[in-house]
Amino acid sequence: MGIIWTILIGFIAGVIAKFITPGDNEPSGFILTTLLGVIGAFVATYLGQSLGWYMPGQGAGLIGAAVGAIIVLVVWGMLRKRA
Repeated sequence: MGIIWTILIGFIAGVIAKFITPGDNEPSGFILTTLLGVIGAFVATYLGQSLGWYMPGQGAGLIGAAVGAIIVLVVWGMLRKRA
């Protein structure tokens, strides 16, 4: 159930990030949006644990995953402009 929950939270976080971040360099599609959100959740978890916001083994919630997805989306946009 944990993986399904992570995918669901990741999809919602990816959708939130796509609505918040303007621009046309964003990935489209269900799978890319979900991957963006899941990667964002992992980024938020790693950064949160590094900064002491989360305990070891504790994951980021929806807001943290959305912030992580926004970070990933901004990096995606910067890399797409270079290519």
